[in-house]
Amino acid sequence: MERTQPSHQDTGVLRGAAAEWAALPVAERLRLLDGARPRIVGVADRWVSWSCRAKGIGPNSPAAGEEWLTGPYPLLRYVDALARTLTAVRDGRDPLRGARFTTRPGGRTAVRVLPFEAADRLLTHGYRAEVWLEPGVDEARARAGAGHGARPEGGGVCVVLGAGNINSIAPLDVLHQLYAAGTVVLLKLNPVNDYLAPLLREVFAPFVARGFVRIATGDAAAGAALVNDPAVTAVHITGSAATHDTVVFGPGPAGAARKAAGRPLLHKPVTSELGGVGAAVVLPGPWRRADLRHQARHLAAQKLSNNGFNCAAAQVLVLPEHWELRAEFLDELRSALHTAPARPAYYPGAAERQARAVAGRADAELLDSAEVPRTLLPDLAPDADDPAFRTEFFAPVLAVTALPGRTPAEFLHRAVEFCDTALAGTLGVNLIAHPRTLRALGPRFEEAVARLRYGTVGVNCWTAVGYALPRATWGAYPGHTPADVGSGIGTVHNALLLPGVERTVLTGPFRPAPRSVLSGEWALSPVPPWFVHNRTSDETGRLLFAHTASPSARRLGRVLWSALRG
Repeated sequence: MERTQPSHQDTGVLRGAAAEWAALPVAERLRLLDGARPRIVGVADRWVSWSCRAKGIGPNSPAAGEEWLTGPYPLLRYVDALARTLTAVRDGRDPLRGARFTTRPGGRTAVRVLPFEAADRLLTHGYRAEVWLEPGVDEARARAGAGHGARPEGGGVCVVLGAGNINSIAPLDVLHQLYAAGTVVLLKLNPVNDYLAPLLREVFAPFVARGFVRIATGDAAAGAALVNDPAVTAVHITGSAATHDTVVFGPGPAGAARKAAGRPLLHKPVTSELGGVGAAVVLPGPWRRADLRHQARHLAAQKLSNNGFNCAAAQVLVLPEHWELRAEFLDELRSALHTAPARPAYYPGAAERQARAVAGRADAELLDSAEVPRTLLPDLAPDADDPAFRTEFFAPVLAVTALPGRTPAEFLHRAVEFCDTALAGTLGVNLIAHPRTLRALGPRFEEAVARLRYGTVGVNCWTAVGYALPRATWGAYPGHTPADVGSGIGTVHNALLLPGVERTVLTGPFRPAPRSVLSGEWALSPVPPWFVHNRTSDETGRLLFAHTASPSARRLGRVLWSALRG
C-alpha cells in the first residue's frame, strides 16, 4: 500500500478550515455526518476482508465476526446515534427526551443509555447500560448540556494518533473530535493498521473535501513532527502510557526526568485512552457446573478477543480464597483458554511481552504450543508488587490471584480496595456474580460499584461491550494528569454529548438463554457473539451490520436466528 506521509500542507489546510468548522450550523454538520453513512456501508466488506488478511484470520471463520463487531458495525451505530442527537438539536428538541434518569450512590445522577431505542429492547434483551454523571451534575444540567458538546472559540486542529489494534477506534476518535471537541482533525494511522487509510478516506470524503479531515500514515517520527507542528492545537492519543509520556515529555531518561519535574515538552492539550491492567472479579456464589463453564468462556473471551491485543482485555482474575468452587472454576478456565480457536499473534512485540510476563515464574502454565502461547500465571500473592499488577502485557497472558473474605460482602470490599490500589490504570473492571449473590448484597453491591475508580464497570458483562455502545462513554476514570496519566484523560464516544460524565456501568445476564429464563432471569440473550467459542460469530456479525445498515423485520429475524445457534 502506498504510504501517505503527513505534511505541513495538510495542517495548513486544516488550520484554514478550523474556524469554518467551528462556526458551521448544526444542520450542515448533520448533513456531512449523514454523507458518511452510505460510505461506511459501501466499504464494510472490504474493511473486514482486509482486517482478516492483516491479522491472519480466515475470512469465513468465526473469528472474522470480531472484525465486524469491532470495525464497521460500531462506527455505523455511532454515526446513527450521533445523527439522532444532532437532529434533535437542529429541531430544537431535547436529545434526552424519553431518557430514564436514576439516582445512584453519592447522589450521582445516572442516564440509561441501553436500552435507549425500541430496537434495543429486542436485540440486547437482558443488558442495561447507564452513564453515571459526576456528583453535582443533576438531570437539569444534563438536559441543558446534552447535544451541544464543547465548541472552542475559533476552533482548532487536533492530531489523532490512531490505535493499531481495534480498527474502529481511529474513525470513532475522529468523529468525537469533530462533534464533541469542535476541532478539525488530522488522523495519523498506526503502522499496524495503516492499510485502512484508503477506506477511511472514502468514509470521510465529505469532510476531506471541505478541509475538515486529513488522513495520513507514517512512523513514530512522523507522529512526533505532527504533534509539534505549530498549526496543531490539540492532540488525542490511543495507545500506552509510555507512548503518551514520550509525546508529552520526550523519550528516554531525559523524558523521565522532565516528567518527574513536571516540565512537559509539549504545551498543548492532550486527551488520551491508554489501557491498563484490567481486572475480572468473581464473587462466590451457588454456581452450577454449567455456570462455571459459561463464565469460564466469558473470561476466555475477555482475555483472547483479538488474541489479547485489546486495552479492555482482562489481565488479572481476582477469585475468592475461600470459595469451595475456586479450583473447579480454574479447571474450567484452563479448558476454555486451551480450546478456544487458534489465533496468530499479529501485533508487534507480543512474543517479547509474553516472555517478560513469564520470566522467573516456574509455575507459569503454557496452555498451547503457539508461537506466543496462551499463558496462565496462577497463585499470585495479592500483597506483592507484581509486574502483572503494574504492567499491561498486551498479549494472551492471564494472571490469577485470590483474596480472603468469608462472605461475599467481605470479599467484595477487599476486591474493590485491591483493584483501586494494586492495579495500574482505571479503564475498566469486570464483576461476575450469581443473581442470588447480587440479591443478598442488595444496596451494598451498588455502593461497591460506586467505590471502584474505573471509567467502565461491567457486571456480568465485559466492559468492552461499553466501547461498542454509541451512547455509552469510553475512557479512564476522571482525575488523571499529564504527569500521572494512568489510563488517560477525557472520554470518547458519548453520542448524546452528555456533560460531566464519570463512568459507564453495564449489566448483563449471568446465564445465556434459555438457561437464564429457566433459572429465573428474565433475559432472552443467547451466548454473545463476542465469545471466542461462538460458532456463528462471523455470520451474526455480518447480519447485524446488514440489519443496522437497512433495518427490517426479516433481517432482524436472521440476526436472532444466527445468534441463537452460537
